[in-house]
Amino acid sequence: MIYKEEMNLPREPKKADEQKKILRALFLNIVCVSVCSLNSFEINMSVVEKLREICRSRGANGIIGLSRAFRLMDDNRDRKLDLEEMKLGLKEYGATLEDDEVTELFKELDKDESGTVSFEEFLKAVRPPLPQERLDIIEKAFAKMDQSGDGSVTLEDLKGVYSGKEHPDVVEGKKSEDEVLLEFLANFDTPNKADGKVSKQEFIDYYAGVSASIDLDEYFVTMMEKAWQL
Repeated sequence: MIYKEEMNLPREPKKADEQKKILRALFLNIVCVSVCSLNSFEINMSVVEKLREICRSRGANGIIGLSRAFRLMDDNRDRKLDLEEMKLGLKEYGATLEDDEVTELFKELDKDESGTVSFEEFLKAVRPPLPQERLDIIEKAFAKMDQSGDGSVTLEDLKGVYSGKEHPDVVEGKKSEDEVLLEFLANFDTPNKADGKVSKQEFIDYYAGVSASIDLDEYFVTMMEKAWQL
């Protein structure tokens, strides 16, 4: 009786039953639409999230390691990937993705259906989102070294300023400062990229990987300030 009054259902049994059926059908329809929409979203995002998790599990070298793997595949240095290059690059990186998952990922990123995906678009999609505060301090560190404003700095510039004292692996005693420095510089030097320069995007990609392993914005900012003497 309370249910009838709350739902303003008529007291006649037949009409009440009919309205209950209608309400139940409407409710089930809403639930079905919501679940289907959610499943569609999960399907679209699952491959990207899976690859992000693989990168995240590798800490600071996650995203930049992925970038390095693709630079090695980029024989013509056009900074673009076709489907086969993406498959080879992910295999070289050690990402455990099925061929159909890579194909799904490629189609999702190839918005203009040109048959290629740029490095930048690929890494932007995979890179863990950076809070604005963290992105600001990364850009500030890069700008300090990029005196010419051309969007690139040399490895020597980085080596002359960089301090690894606050790097997570050094703080936890996993690596020495020298090991972190050599590893840091090696991330930006590959056979297909022997110009000795680091672009702003590469710098951001590296620290996006570091950022993924640090929970607090304050700690990340402090680490950057000490690492680059800001």
